[in-house]
Amino acid sequence: MTQTIAPRVRTLVLLILAVAGALLAGAAPASAHAALTGSDPAQGAVVDTAPTQVSLTFSEPVAVGDDSVRVLDPKGERVDKGVPANPGGTTYGVRLVSGLPDGTYTVAYQVVSADSHPVAGAFTFSIGAPSETTVSVSAQGSDDGLVGWLYGFGRYVSYAGFVVLAGGAAFVLACWAPGARVRAVQRLVVSGWLALTAATLGLLMLRGSYTTSGKIGDVFDLELLGDVLQTKTGAALVSRLLLLAAAALFIAVLFGAYARTADGGAPDHAAEGDGGSDGERDGGEPDKRDLTFGLALGGTVVAAGLAASWAMSEHASQGLQAGVAMPVDVVHLLAVAAWLGGLTALLVALYRAPVETPVGRDAVRRFSRLAFGSVVTLAVTGVYQSWRQLGSWSAVTDTRYGQLLLVKIALVAVMVAVAFLSRRWTQRLADARVSLASEEAARSEGAERAEEAERAEEEKQPAGAAPAEASGTSAVSEAVEASKASDAERAEAGHDSVRAAQLARQRAATEAARQKRLRDADPNRFGLRRSVLAEAGVAVVLLAVTTVLTQTEPGRTEQDAKAATASSASASTTGQGSGAVSLTMPFDTGGANGKGVVSVDLDPAQAGDNALHVYVEGPDGTPVDVPEVKIALTLAAQDIGPLPVAPDHVTTGHWSASKVQIPMAGDWKVEVTVRTSDIDQVTVSKNAQIG
Repeated sequence: MTQTIAPRVRTLVLLILAVAGALLAGAAPASAHAALTGSDPAQGAVVDTAPTQVSLTFSEPVAVGDDSVRVLDPKGERVDKGVPANPGGTTYGVRLVSGLPDGTYTVAYQVVSADSHPVAGAFTFSIGAPSETTVSVSAQGSDDGLVGWLYGFGRYVSYAGFVVLAGGAAFVLACWAPGARVRAVQRLVVSGWLALTAATLGLLMLRGSYTTSGKIGDVFDLELLGDVLQTKTGAALVSRLLLLAAAALFIAVLFGAYARTADGGAPDHAAEGDGGSDGERDGGEPDKRDLTFGLALGGTVVAAGLAASWAMSEHASQGLQAGVAMPVDVVHLLAVAAWLGGLTALLVALYRAPVETPVGRDAVRRFSRLAFGSVVTLAVTGVYQSWRQLGSWSAVTDTRYGQLLLVKIALVAVMVAVAFLSRRWTQRLADARVSLASEEAARSEGAERAEEAERAEEEKQPAGAAPAEASGTSAVSEAVEASKASDAERAEAGHDSVRAAQLARQRAATEAARQKRLRDADPNRFGLRRSVLAEAGVAVVLLAVTTVLTQTEPGRTEQDAKAATASSASASTTGQGSGAVSLTMPFDTGGANGKGVVSVDLDPAQAGDNALHVYVEGPDGTPVDVPEVKIALTLAAQDIGPLPVAPDHVTTGHWSASKVQIPMAGDWKVEVTVRTSDIDQVTVSKNAQIG
């Protein structure tokens, strides 16, 4: 929830910032899957001679294993050999056995992208001429089955656990110190710790199967677990477990020593004089401040470390300005925890806090300021993340990631609207201490009257029988009487204990009903509780959508993959008797205005003289000029090249070169180097059948 600087201005600012932050980057750490942007041979290509290897080019570096790339002949037999190699950049290749016959071959790949997600796919190419194949081309990966669902659920639980743990503790330290001794708040924070710990252990066990076979039986494979521990993601999960041990110590101090100081140092207790002597209070206040500062500092360090366990294993650790992107992701996650986790703690406090320690208007207002600062932080970090990750505006409606992002924007807008209603209830929230004082006074008066009645009843009772004469009582009679008296006392004591237990249960039920009645007596507090409950409900759905977003291929890479597929299809059909070849390749130099598409046309695409044209367009399809464009042609099968070509600038976004000599027919690799500034350049490539 939020509170306005002025009655309406701050709410409007908050709405704009929240929606802008969600639109630009979302409320979770930025993530992007790798996408296949090229291959050699190209998808669907028909080559004259059998290639010596198959190479795949991705949009970012990926992790490969022994079986990451498999090449199958028309009968389904593997024809690749050795481990996939990475000769440089984002291209990975696997060698093929020699003497491959004509027919259609299937390339299946499964790699792990920089954001820790498996990426799978398949395509075909043909040698000589297409043929029938028994291989079923499927892009289903290891993350599509039960193991993938369990891993996604574990990610959601881990996010939720971190939010509740860090946000609940922040709410106690920054907004409502008496909450440290409220059982419901304690259980909430401890539940967050347990959920995050259990989810982290589960993710560690599932990780091996999630990135390889996808089989539930491999979850307990110790060899796979050992392989996971050697990866970046495995190291991040182990680091998270170690930090959770430190978080357990933090929780123990927060709900132990700090809770005792918060009790003794509360203003209402000090005013009543039951918080100790003046000397104790004077000496305890500095101790409380020191303890609060120490907990705040230590808790921030632990929470930042936990957030870093996501940043260090996901996409922020790769790509442009990774040294800046990782701290930004950490701040982003901390802001999410402070907002949503604090909101959850406030909801629990409003519903479950005892009447003796009510959530007052000041605590709610302090959380409003904390929530507003968190949303501002989310918007600022979201702008930076969008600069790194966001593709074109068309991806918002044309891709699944963009559609989920629209759902998320709607949820954020609903949360802010409900928060505005909560702010109005906060302004009218009555302080419960007045009703509490009157209730306690009535209880004290009733107790005093009961004691006076009991004393009067005792005074009316007879003093008792006169003492018996010692001479009239024998020793045997005294022993019998003593035994009977002892039995009567034991029976009466047993009856009293049962009755006392019944009375205790009755008093507890009466006290619980009294506290609920007092909590519900203030209509403004009741309205605040319902509005905060609505906010928390939307937050649960928002966190679920965010988790799905982190596992969805962003629009940028999805559109790059579609463009690569389209250009490969164009390359495979163009030049089959048409006398020309056209290649289209997306590029991203990583700098400002570094994205675009470069197209290369070769005519007549035959051995001998050829005319070459190069076109460079921006993301919106308009021609753009860049400082430099270079071409290199390579025929790897004959060890020819690279043959450099320096085209001349013709007009905006257009370069050309005439009489480009191609010495012989074959499967030529066309490399284009695009430089967009003094330091930003990239080389992209495609294969084309010449002759």
